[in-house]
Amino acid sequence: MLKPPPKRPYLLRAMHQWITDSGHTPHVIVDAERAGNDVPHSYAQEGKIVLNLSYTATQRLKIDNDIVEFDARFAGVIHHVRFPVGAVLGVYARETGEGMMFPDQDMGPAPPSGPPAGPGPASSEDGRGATKRPQLRVVK
Repeated sequence: MLKPPPKRPYLLRAMHQWITDSGHTPHVIVDAERAGNDVPHSYAQEGKIVLNLSYTATQRLKIDNDIVEFDARFAGVIHHVRFPVGAVLGVYARETGEGMMFPDQDMGPAPPSGPPAGPGPASSEDGRGATKRPQLRVVK
């Protein structure tokens, strides 16, 4: 019998769609220290980074079973952002704080690390940076 795939990418895609369809802005909390990340590390706080995954803030957004990747502007410069789905700790709507945290046991193995990621740019797509702390609620 085949081992079922991890639930995290399916839940991430579903929550992203639900938040977007609700007219809100989907944000993800990512483990910035996880191997295989190419994220703007200058925005990481306590080893985590919050990224806006809205269609207006990203270009070529792809949420696959293994990798999330997109292009986004940081300090007015477009950068390619890429991280393993297993590095996503949670997803929530910026406006309401409603969302979902993912359990550690569903993390899955880390992908092999690629070339080292350098420090990221110093500003986010809206110029305010990723400093707002998420407020999550349990969605039943």
